[in-house]
Amino acid sequence: MKPKVAFICVHNSCRSQMAEALGKLFASNTFESYSAGTELRPNINQDAVRIINNLYNIDMNKTQKSKLLEDLPKIDIAIKMGCNVVCPFLPSKHTEDWGLDDPSGKNDDEFIKTAKAIEEKVKSLAKRIKNNEIKL
Repeated sequence: MKPKVAFICVHNSCRSQMAEALGKLFASNTFESYSAGTELRPNINQDAVRIINNLYNIDMNKTQKSKLLEDLPKIDIAIKMGCNVVCPFLPSKHTEDWGLDDPSGKNDDEFIKTAKAIEEKVKSLAKRIKNNEIKL
């Protein structure tokens, strides 16, 4: 059974949504990807949607929605995106903080930089899970 990974932040509208999409794209053979936050947003950040669609041909408006922590199944790995405030807590066997700055309100270059950083971190996480470097 594949571990369940949750990408969490406060609003579940930008970085965590990008990570869920990229986790499904690059690591679905290694782990199940989810995202959630402590507050719902009516829409995913449309700049994030556009950039992920341009870079990876994924339309997050069609595949994802804003979710709360309590909407998630039991999680094995919780990834905090880098809240710069108090990050949400989610019980899990392993927790990491990726410390990513929120690109919301910034230019496309910042969104692209964030997407590429998430891609790299998702691939690294998958490799560490496969190599049993993360104890579950």
